[in-house]
Amino acid sequence: MRLAARHALITGGASGIGLATARLFLREGARVALLDRNAEALARLAAELGVPGIPVDVADAAATAAAVDAAAQALGALDAVVNAAGISRVASPADTTPELWRQVMAVNLDGPFHVCRAALPHLRRAGGGAIVNLASAAGLVPRPNYAAYGASKGGVLMLTRCLALDLAKENIRVNAVCPGAILTPMVEETMAAQPDPASAERAFLSRYAMGRFGTPEEVAQAVLYLTSQEASFVTGSALGVDGGSAWH
Repeated sequence: MRLAARHALITGGASGIGLATARLFLREGARVALLDRNAEALARLAAELGVPGIPVDVADAAATAAAVDAAAQALGALDAVVNAAGISRVASPADTTPELWRQVMAVNLDGPFHVCRAALPHLRRAGGGAIVNLASAAGLVPRPNYAAYGASKGGVLMLTRCLALDLAKENIRVNAVCPGAILTPMVEETMAAQPDPASAERAFLSRYAMGRFGTPEEVAQAVLYLTSQEASFVTGSALGVDGGSAWH
């Protein structure tokens, strides 16, 4: 098992990439705690998987610190962190209100910072560990009407690199995964909100060399690699799982 004896906290663990990562980590021998703001879905999935589930909005710094501490206590240690919580908002520059901008930044950029900061004492106590932040291909390549989302994910990439530099000598590796179009509830909601969902989907996928959506399970495999000892000399990297969108 590739994650035997690992103690992992996963935010956004009640759906999409976070849930797929949790299932994969459990199969690979890790102990897992799930964090998510959807308390109802979290309780159901935590019971199904037999893992601790802690409801929290990662935009709230104090609540996140308490949730991370609770997860570490429930697991007995903490040496792996996956920041998969995120939201997407599509809006033209004119329609990107300060409130929308702040909402996206609070979850997508502030959230990973809050989690990483709260996890640091536990990672140090464990003698090191691995952090994987879910960024996005949209943080590398501009997309129409994605100013807030793209900026938030670009920020996640720089946060990842800065933490990797600052924490390398403490045996804490920090990497990012940059998914492209992944068929998650968030992407499905974004497509459904378009005036012509079918046309929007075709236009969206035309930017992808492989011409299809990815799956949460495909992204989870990348997260697994970066968390495992197979990536023991990898830090500060951004691994694309994007069907070729970053260069197509």
